[in-house]
Amino acid sequence: MRAPNPAYSVRIRVEVSNVPGTLGRLATAIGDVGGNIQAIDIFEASAELLVRDVTVEARDEAHAEAIRSTVESVDGVHVRDVSDRTFQLHEGGKIEMRSRIPCRTRDDLSMAYTPGVARVSMAIAKNPEEAFRYTIKKNTIAIVSDGTAVLGLGDIGPFGAIPVMEGKALLFKEFAGIDAFPICLDVTSAEEIIESVQRIAPVFGGINLEDIAAPRCFEVEERLDELLDIPIFHDDQHGTAIVTVAALRNAVKIVGKSMSDLKVIVAGVGAAGVATTKMLMALGVENIIGVDRRGAVYTGRDELNASKRWFAEHTNPEMRKGAIYEVLPGADVFIGLSGPNVIMRDDLRVMAKDPIVFAMSNPDPEIPPEEAEGMVAVMATGRSDYPNQINNVLAFPGVFRGALDAGATTITDDMKMAAADAIASVIPDSELSPGYIIPSVFNPRVVERVSAAVHAKAKEQGVCRQVWEG
Repeated sequence: MRAPNPAYSVRIRVEVSNVPGTLGRLATAIGDVGGNIQAIDIFEASAELLVRDVTVEARDEAHAEAIRSTVESVDGVHVRDVSDRTFQLHEGGKIEMRSRIPCRTRDDLSMAYTPGVARVSMAIAKNPEEAFRYTIKKNTIAIVSDGTAVLGLGDIGPFGAIPVMEGKALLFKEFAGIDAFPICLDVTSAEEIIESVQRIAPVFGGINLEDIAAPRCFEVEERLDELLDIPIFHDDQHGTAIVTVAALRNAVKIVGKSMSDLKVIVAGVGAAGVATTKMLMALGVENIIGVDRRGAVYTGRDELNASKRWFAEHTNPEMRKGAIYEVLPGADVFIGLSGPNVIMRDDLRVMAKDPIVFAMSNPDPEIPPEEAEGMVAVMATGRSDYPNQINNVLAFPGVFRGALDAGATTITDDMKMAAADAIASVIPDSELSPGYIIPSVFNPRVVERVSAAVHAKAKEQGVCRQVWEG
């Protein structure tokens, strides 16, 4: 059963009789129904009545309603109202635009806008490269989505995708100081996405593609990378791959295995699965078997799209066939990029000694860590309430920070690998443990090291427009 968590946090405003024992009964009732009390604050007080705000974490919406009903039934307690704290946080959106300069005098206005702005505009018209110096282009990216593959939600369309892209913009700003703007497109084809991004590209220094379904996402990224001279990065592919590789680099140190000897099972052969596999192959992993809803992917299997045909041609050297439980025996690593409850505890028994399991499906992993306990050497998930969270926010802020600072025109495979190495390096070998193979997303050294590594690699490979100092 899913544990209570902040995503389903509610504030229950209650009127409580000012009689000893009433508050205790209230807290007990919430605990008995499985609610996790985070805070109890006084809103109003009188001799007879106390109005309190009780902040409670629930498992889901139905559980939150059950908690409300239970609270209402407590003698001496009346529920005045209930607020969903997650929806409150999103009211009016999560991001805003602010001026970087003061505009308080006529002089300020004359330089920031007319007539002074005309001088800057004409300079850029003569040399468009100056836009990287004198406009927001230097530090601004577009987060582009069509809402067809939103994590854990699927095809919810462009309107439903807006809050997710806003959240991504917030992370860019908070972790790397990058200004990002959500662009959710109402389109039906890859060509429409490509054309739309081409038309808005003059404003932005980079494009972060997000939550675009496979195989469309592959075409969009490839074409835009050819057409535009700014970094294009599909985070669902490369962000996931970078952080997964970083975690695996440290995990294999714990179990004392080498990349070239690993047998890796990848559950989910979509955008993230393909990108992760390519990075693993670059590290020397030779035996990778991908599994989708129809079983193992192999050359000649029916109904393979272009990306899965590539996958089949470059993986599964023994041409293994069958369901996941049929190809899992002897595997050193399981990488889950699919859905909940794909494998069971008994499946882990047939894996190689000291197996590594990355169950990254969100919100429910391919196997719950509680079920895998005692059966694996290293366990990681995509969730923040378990150790070893494999989270893309470890990658994309630093990758774009480094690329923008270097004036990179593209993001190369070597730049991605440099980012993975940088993330892994944040944890010294002396501190590695089964419960600590990947740093916290709040560790400030992550963005510092990733951005520096990406910047250096871009300069080394000569893909920089120019190098900005400071």
